[in-house]
Amino acid sequence: MKKRTQRLSLAIGMIGTLAALTACSAGGTGSTDEVADLDPTADVTISIGDYPTADKPEEVKAFDKRIAEFEAENPNITLEPRAETWDAQTFQAKLAGGTLPTVMGVSLTYSYELINDGQLPDMTPYLEELDMVDELNPLALKNVQDDEGRIYAIPTGLFSVGLAYNRDLFEKAGLDPDKPPTTWDEVRTSAKAISDSSPGVAGYAQLTTNNTGGWMLTTMTYGMGGEIQDQAGTKAVMGEETTEALQALHDMRWEDNSMGDQFLYDQDEVRQAFAAGKVGIVMQAPDLYRPVTIDYGMDPSHVGVGALPQSNGENGTLTGGTLKLFNIKATPNELLAAAKWIKFYDFEKYYDEDVAVTGAEDDAAAGNPVGLPGLPPVSDEINERYLGWIAPLINVPLDQFAGYTESTLPLIAEPPTATQQTYAALDPVVQKILTDKNADIAQTIADANKTIDGIIAQAAR
Repeated sequence: MKKRTQRLSLAIGMIGTLAALTACSAGGTGSTDEVADLDPTADVTISIGDYPTADKPEEVKAFDKRIAEFEAENPNITLEPRAETWDAQTFQAKLAGGTLPTVMGVSLTYSYELINDGQLPDMTPYLEELDMVDELNPLALKNVQDDEGRIYAIPTGLFSVGLAYNRDLFEKAGLDPDKPPTTWDEVRTSAKAISDSSPGVAGYAQLTTNNTGGWMLTTMTYGMGGEIQDQAGTKAVMGEETTEALQALHDMRWEDNSMGDQFLYDQDEVRQAFAAGKVGIVMQAPDLYRPVTIDYGMDPSHVGVGALPQSNGENGTLTGGTLKLFNIKATPNELLAAAKWIKFYDFEKYYDEDVAVTGAEDDAAAGNPVGLPGLPPVSDEINERYLGWIAPLINVPLDQFAGYTESTLPLIAEPPTATQQTYAALDPVVQKILTDKNADIAQTIADANKTIDGIIAQAAR
């Protein structure tokens, strides 16, 4: 595997070299003739996703404030906010049906297939029009370019998967909350200690549904030195490392009884259980901090995040994140307006101290975390300046993320072909191991390799 190591510092996450994206031949919106007809002053109305839901009034207030400020600066642009967020189960259908907003946040997972399938507009000329290209973090930009350098989306946040743990449960189990497990053997030992010391608590929990089972099995496989697909995404290659991952889950479930009695978790469900003190350890990234503390009431002092545990040496962890994707059915003027909105909403704080401080104050007033570790969408130099501006307002206990931010693990891209379909095919694999004590792990993996080979073949047609 091609890997790149980059040390993490305050609020700067990790990202590795990702496989180059295949050039897209889509000649739709963004072609030279269409862009030549751009009129930045034309009246346009665009829809924007990721609007907070009504049960979060402070966030709604802050979002509405930014909309009003943007429309005041751009009187020809009308924004129609929609509470549309990315959902793995509905995204493709909505994309095909053309019902998505003009712009919204989407998982990094989709960058490969959407660019390759010609489902995204070439945003390069619009970003050049707004002088954004040189401002973007070049490492993050690799995720949204084809091999000719054209840009199809705007990366606004990337991360690597780590290990979330309940510091309070660690202390009750006699474990050091400042020393999270760094190997899977240590995870097993810690999970057993937590379950033994806190009856009814799952020492360790595993995501298993809505494609998250495959996502986290992939992450475990990476941490043990293996792959799910080959580098080109032409075949499934799960082998002894995936076997080792499933065996680890089997042993914690059936030999140690340290995984509780709930084995059907998706991302939100496991975060709720973690926040409620029902789960001691689970694979997550630092972004879990906001929902578990704000939405589900977990004591911030109980949250800890370390690096992904490894086996067979230091191998790496899976990287993912969020991209702003644009609707290919939008007109050139609408795409320019949408790019203006993203520059205003997601990037202005990096260049305007007043905006940075006001935004941090608004976030703090809304109860949101300020200064949460993550990969900035801009250069390190610009990001460090931004962090200096908001330093007095940072409200995240950064020392509780030290195991994550100090990690030097290599980062590994997600499986390149039919990523979500691959993950979906692996959900039942993980579920089987956790619900059938006598499941044949080797045969289960062999069958899964065949299934994924079929998915890859279908994607190539």
